[in-house]
Amino acid sequence: MKIGLKLWSTNTGGYYDQARLLYRDGVFDYIELYVVPGTVDTLGKWSELSVPFSIHAPHSMNGFNLADETKKASNQKVYQEVKVFADKLEAEAIVFHGGVDGCIEETARQLKALYEPRALLENKPYCAIPDKSNVVRHCRGFNTEEIVYVMEETQCGFCFDFVHAVCAANTQKLDVYSYLDRFFRLTPDYFHLSDVVDLSSEYDSHAHLGDGSLDIGWIKNKIQSASAVTIETEKTNLSDLDDFRKDVQWLKKLG
Repeated sequence: MKIGLKLWSTNTGGYYDQARLLYRDGVFDYIELYVVPGTVDTLGKWSELSVPFSIHAPHSMNGFNLADETKKASNQKVYQEVKVFADKLEAEAIVFHGGVDGCIEETARQLKALYEPRALLENKPYCAIPDKSNVVRHCRGFNTEEIVYVMEETQCGFCFDFVHAVCAANTQKLDVYSYLDRFFRLTPDYFHLSDVVDLSSEYDSHAHLGDGSLDIGWIKNKIQSASAVTIETEKTNLSDLDDFRKDVQWLKKLG
């Protein structure tokens, strides 16, 4: 499989230099770059890496919410920045979240209006992590029905996030692995992988591989060998990517 390193467009410090070294050493195959709005000025530095890229569009925490009709104009503006990154870095995929609250029909309308052939819709938990005011918002694209609806309306692809599916299964009180199988049947184009400390939680987590209770061996056996898999585990060190290297080593030793 092709292993991806998740970075943000603002990570032009220590992670940037570490990424150059890790790519040289064959630790990963591409960078999935989350585009923070207003950071087009970093694009020149990213293009200097000479590393394959995919792109992750901003999500609701950065004000990009495809499910919100009132944000249609601002979403379009942010997307133009995302497109600049994707075009310059020659990305083959752009991952989008379906947004929060609102409705899946609005998600489909706005995504379709972008006319973006590289678009992949990522599945989400049903419950977003509560904000500072302790308000729980609900994510669009939490089940296969919503994912399929958007795929059919927009002809986009599918990014399968395993932990998000675990969270959504728990909200609906469904068996986790049967629920994961539902998403596998959609023939995902792309994957996000991390571990889960609490396999019964409704809320997203990004534990290091092997530190949780998710049967990653079961997952790995179901992923086709040529697939792109971005490791989305937490970064416990602000200056290096040693924890990412360990995650990759753990995954490769899994068999």
